[in-house]
Amino acid sequence: MAVTPGHRIEYLPDWVPEEVRVYIAHTETGVSIRELARVAGCHASTVLRQVRKVETRRDDPLVDAALCNLGAVGCGDPAPATRKDDEPMTAAVNMPAPPDETTLSREARRILRRLCEPGAVLAVAAEMEKAVVVRDTGDGGNTRTAVVDVAIAQAMALKEWITCTAPARISKYRITAAGRAALNRLMAEQENRVRGFAEAQAGFDTGREAEAALEEVERDPRIRKGRYALAESPLTALGRRRDKDGEAFLNEELIAAGERLREDFELAQMGPRTTQNWDQFLTAGVSTHPGAGGGSTAAQERLQAALKDLGAGLGDVALRCCCYLEGLETAEKQLGWSARSGKIVLRIALQRLRRHYEERGRAGGDLLG
Repeated sequence: MAVTPGHRIEYLPDWVPEEVRVYIAHTETGVSIRELARVAGCHASTVLRQVRKVETRRDDPLVDAALCNLGAVGCGDPAPATRKDDEPMTAAVNMPAPPDETTLSREARRILRRLCEPGAVLAVAAEMEKAVVVRDTGDGGNTRTAVVDVAIAQAMALKEWITCTAPARISKYRITAAGRAALNRLMAEQENRVRGFAEAQAGFDTGREAEAALEEVERDPRIRKGRYALAESPLTALGRRRDKDGEAFLNEELIAAGERLREDFELAQMGPRTTQNWDQFLTAGVSTHPGAGGGSTAAQERLQAALKDLGAGLGDVALRCCCYLEGLETAEKQLGWSARSGKIVLRIALQRLRRHYEERGRAGGDLLG
């Protein structure tokens, strides 16, 4: 079903599901069920079922907030926070602007991958601008693995990629089957796009197009590295290993340090025109000042500082296993190490990394940006 611009919802982003467009056209702009059915060429009962289906989902806090926000945008008010006192309130003040298609796809890949990990949930607090992904550690505790804007979380809920398992002041969301399918599709599209850029560089008409293609490849080096299983990171797998005394090979503090490095790595890849090539840190003696790789964001600076503190060897295995998500066997082969030596070096690297973050925290420089 296609709702025409005459129904005043042309401001909605392209990613908005069609049934949501129909719902907004009916509830916010006053288009009748019969008119929507006539435009779509279907029976009025079909449109009515779509409207009722969306209405029943408003018990979900993220879905309800997204519909309020999109309702204001669909009525031609892209900035509901600027509405005057005498105008109708169809969205809450200071509602976040809905993301565009590119931003949603990029962020969804990052967050849905995290939600695929065992025991992972997306926690959303009322009236907060950020949502966090936390993973159950299995001993009654949890660790934060990612942070995302609430507007992205709203979009994922509206597209039924995540579902609320516990509505409350702090609501918890888990990935759905549709979310896993969407993640596979997004990962495949990105890999195909990068492969297509690599194969088509010789055929570009201008140097600017070739430069743009190379930047796209550099923007996410994880695609050209060996990808690990979506459902689990190498650190999580190592955390389940036990020594002869029954102690975990990696405790939660060490895993959290590695996850923090990975989070900064993922955030560092998202800035506009980000061309940082982190492979430079796999070689000792390179310059690591903030401008060395063309990026100057807070996440890039934190990542550079951590890798510089680790140095050669420790930084190699941390970057490969924590950021590129290479398995230990692959990392050992790439680095020319003997079998089963990588896990020992990785644990030493994580211990050094934990100390690095503790020192930054005491100095007041451990805030996420």
